[in-house]
Amino acid sequence: MLDGLSLLKTRRSAKPNQLSGPAPTEPEIETLLTIASRVPDHGKLVPWRFIVFDGDARLAAGKAIAAAFAAKNAEATAERIATEENRLARAPLVIAVVSRAAPHAKIPEWEQMLSAGAAAMNLLNAAHALGFGATWITEWYAYDRDVLAALGLAPHEKIAGFVHIGRPTLAPEERPRPALADTVTRF
Repeated sequence: MLDGLSLLKTRRSAKPNQLSGPAPTEPEIETLLTIASRVPDHGKLVPWRFIVFDGDARLAAGKAIAAAFAAKNAEATAERIATEENRLARAPLVIAVVSRAAPHAKIPEWEQMLSAGAAAMNLLNAAHALGFGATWITEWYAYDRDVLAALGLAPHEKIAGFVHIGRPTLAPEERPRPALADTVTRF
């Protein structure tokens, strides 16, 4: 197991199609979700929730994604529709982080959305700590209300991200990171 700083310094995103099984076990999924839930949450509103897609559920959700795509793209080929149908089948486990941000007398919606983003980041770090690869993506279907309704989201809910989790088949590539001189100022 990695120590905290090594963990944070070595986390990388893995491409969904480079994640294989076996998927995390049920106790590992519970650990992932428990850690993902340990985020700042002003007002204790729990302005996020999770949807777990594993096994055949990934394909069932993919059918909803493909149906929405086909309905909006009459010229789509069968191959492209099949690609859409497999969006959540690229990794053995996908967890959607759903933002439930809503107007509140004291807690700005912006803070609630940031809490959902923190939950997604904790989920990525937890996956890495358990030895899995993971990536946080959205893609078009995260913003399509027909898909969101088919996945059970309420009209005010939004997808913060789909976190794809599995065992990396290739070492995730390092990417250039911004120089601190370009991103840090002092007051």
